[in-house]
This record gives sequence, structure tokens and C-alpha cells, in this order.
Amino acid sequence: MGQKKDLTGSEKSKIVRYLAEGCSTLKIAKLLKRDHRTIKRFIQNSQQGRKKRVEKPRRKITARELRKVKRTAAKMPLATSFAIFQSCNITGVPKSTRCAILRDMAKVRKAEKRPPLNKTHMLKRQDWAKKYLKTDFSKVLWTDEMRVSLDGPDGWARGWIGKGQRAPVRLRRQQGGGGVLVWAAIIKDELVGPFRVEDGVKLNSQSYCQFLEDTFFKQWYRKKSASFKKNMIFMQDNALSHASKYSTAWLARKGLKEEKLMTWPPCSPDLNPIENLWSIMKCEIYKEGKQYTSLNSVWEAVVAAARNVDGEQIKTLTESMDGRLLSVLAKKGGYIGH
Repeated sequence: MGQKKDLTGSEKSKIVRYLAEGCSTLKIAKLLKRDHRTIKRFIQNSQQGRKKRVEKPRRKITARELRKVKRTAAKMPLATSFAIFQSCNITGVPKSTRCAILRDMAKVRKAEKRPPLNKTHMLKRQDWAKKYLKTDFSKVLWTDEMRVSLDGPDGWARGWIGKGQRAPVRLRRQQGGGGVLVWAAIIKDELVGPFRVEDGVKLNSQSYCQFLEDTFFKQWYRKKSASFKKNMIFMQDNALSHASKYSTAWLARKGLKEEKLMTWPPCSPDLNPIENLWSIMKCEIYKEGKQYTSLNSVWEAVVAAARNVDGEQIKTLTESMDGRLLSVLAKKGGYIGH
């Protein structure tokens, strides 16, 4: 009978069953055609159980080392606790202790996603800030689109769960289950829209202009007074459908040209206050990890979230523009923390 090194999972299960039936180790060895010593060794190891873990004395961290860890954590954003302590030449500290120390001086966060800024972008951002530094931003209409999916952004479905309770099950779908494209604008303390882009429509220059005609111009802009239209400045980002020659000429025929159409610096979502409005609305739409089963239901949630935004919140966002421009100039065209 040849001796094998390890027992398979199936063989281990059979050994337990044969023992329960009262078979001897010698009989089990014959039934499985395995060496008798292999069977006995498995039974002895099973009966011994796990050895008790010996607690090692934990290394104490001095005040000087703590200051060193704090400086290193500031210099190494997104580094692991092991990398930070290794850089400080502090060894022998278990992970639980490292994390407990870092929690008192830092937070675990994801890297922020931003478009890349090069020197040309930064110079254009500075030029833009200088150009509009004396602008009355209560007259500016800030516009943007937002895609709202059925499942919401990744990582938002988190929260406290009581001990003994199971986490609720979430649906897992490709592309967030699909979604709707929403356009809206803010001016002073007023929210314009939101308006829903028809499902399946890809916004190119022609469809974008037609969309503005059917929603913004017919439902809101034409109701305004002549003096309001004369002073209003229309802002849009540099998406291809916005900045094309076709769209620019179409807006000019609507009277939105030259100083009435704001030039926009590249890669600058941080300068548009309506981006902050989208964050406020998404927190409401996806609170408690909510998911949606249809495009109509998620659109209803968008409308409900928009109704909950009050004028003071919008006014706070539009009045923040003076500070944003000063921040851009202070950072020489760099990103600002809005």
C-alpha cells in the first residue's frame, strides 16, 4: 500500500463518519486504502484543537514618534498604515494599533477625481478669474447636466447597522442599471428646472439646442422681463455640444452672445456652483442607499429632491463665486476646494 502525503477533504469526511459508526483506525485505513499512521495522525491533530494564542507585549509609541507619524502622514496621502510607520522607522507595531493611532490624526478617504490641469489650463483659469472679478454674479445663469443612475454612485450605500442585524441586499446591475440625463440651472436664489432629456437621445449640437428651445426658452426664459434678459449672462461648460460653432451661432440668434455668453476655462467643474447643487440633490436621492427599479421612479426622485432645495441654499452657492475667483488667483490657476 503506497503512502500518500495528504488526505483529501472527501477522505477526512469519511474518517469522521467511520469513527461515528464505531470503526477502528486500522479498519478505516483498510477501507480508504491509506497508511494506518496517516489516519491516526489526522485523528490526533483533530483532537488537539487550536493552540491558544500567546499575546505578545505591544510596543509603546513615544510622543516624539507620534509627531513623526503625523508629519509623515501629511506628506504621504493615501499611503497605508504600514508604509507610514515603515517610513518613520517604527517597527513591531500591529496593524490594529497603527490604525488606532492614525484615526486620531487622519481619515481614510478616496482620492478625488479631477480633470488634469496643465500650465495652459491654469493660465486660462487665471485669465477668466481676472476677467470676471467685478461681475455681478447674481445676474449669471449657471447651467449643467447630470446623469442620475438607478443605483447611484459607487460606495454611497454605507451606514451603521445594529449588532446582530444583517446588511440589506442591494441589486447589482451593469452601468448602475441605466439612468436619466437631467439639465438644470441656478441664478441668484432660483432653481431653473430640472428638465429631463428624452431617453435615448444623445446630446449633440442640434439636439442640445432643440432641448434648450423646448425647455429652458419656452418654459422659463420667455416669461422673463426685457430688463432681466438684457442683464442676464448665460454660462455653460465646454462640452462639445455646448461649444460647437452650431450651438454658439444658435445661442447668438437668441441674443446670448459676446458679453452675455460667459467664456469658460477648460477643466473647471470646481468653479461652477451648480456642481455643488448636484451633490446636495444626490445625497437626497440616494439617502440610506436607496435604489430604483425604473427610469420614471428615479426621475420622480430628482423632482422631489429639487423641490426640497430652498432659495437660501442656492443663494449661498451663487454668492460663493467672488470667493472662488479669489481662490483661483491665490492658487495661480490651481484647483480650489469647493
